[in-house]
Amino acid sequence: MSQPPNPQYQQAAMPGCWWHPNRPTGLSCARCDRPACPDCLREASVGFQCTDCVQAGRQQDRVQQKQYRDAGYGARTLAGARQPRTAIVTPILLALNVVVFIITVAQSGSISENFYSEVFQYGQLSNSATLVDDEWWRVFTSGFLQYGLLHIASNAFSLWFVGRPLETALGRVPFLTLYFVAMLGGSVANLVFTDLNAPAVIGASGAIFGLIGAYAVIVIRLRLNPTWLLVMLGLNVFITFQVPGISILAHAGGFVAGLVTTFALLYAPEKNRLKWQLGGIAIVVVALVGLLIWRDVQTASSVCGLVTESGRLRYLCYPA
Repeated sequence: MSQPPNPQYQQAAMPGCWWHPNRPTGLSCARCDRPACPDCLREASVGFQCTDCVQAGRQQDRVQQKQYRDAGYGARTLAGARQPRTAIVTPILLALNVVVFIITVAQSGSISENFYSEVFQYGQLSNSATLVDDEWWRVFTSGFLQYGLLHIASNAFSLWFVGRPLETALGRVPFLTLYFVAMLGGSVANLVFTDLNAPAVIGASGAIFGLIGAYAVIVIRLRLNPTWLLVMLGLNVFITFQVPGISILAHAGGFVAGLVTTFALLYAPEKNRLKWQLGGIAIVVVALVGLLIWRDVQTASSVCGLVTESGRLRYLCYPA
């Protein structure tokens, strides 16, 4: 015969907070891994850290900033860019997504069926329109379209929650570069690995998964506790596989592109760092564009061919 769980026993089995031993807690610092109650945790660039680690991190930042100032440079981020005081790029990207959503709602006259909007139809990532009709702008415009109130709300929350600390950790220009390369990666994965009749794809989640990939590189680079990253990644993966209509390929492509781009940013040699970073990002972009060109050529060969018309040979392309 089994006994019902005893909440008091489970609570006592949990470790006590490092600073308040009389408070059992299941939380821990993302940096030192010591158990900590909610009152002793603070939001940091990656996950939540205890007050001691936050103070130690600030002290370390001040030492590094002084070293940079003594060497004639300003404060620098993990990617070597200038340290922004506040996140600006993330709110701008968020505002663009919201503005485009409002436009689609106004055009369609519906907040739940805004896909009838002209902007929506003209910007969504349709494989046939992109590859056959060469409407390549859809690779990026699709990343600013959201379907319905729940979609825009979830992506806006994820972008705000993930983007702000990542922007301050990397710098504005590296963060913006990372965002668009991840968006490109998500679109390329969908175009390359699905057929021409696949459903159209929209949403910022491909780029957001690229930001999560960037967090993975930061956790490895700084040897941080990966618990917060694994929880965030696991939650997003669960939603990806459980919610119908979500493009798994777009999420995977964005994640890989963001991971590789951040690797190029953080692991570039100190000597000629900017050149190494630009070179690494260029390799990623060229590889993605190369896949698009290959897919375009493959599509052209499958829908085009020589036909006889009025006794003459013509090269004719049929709609896919």
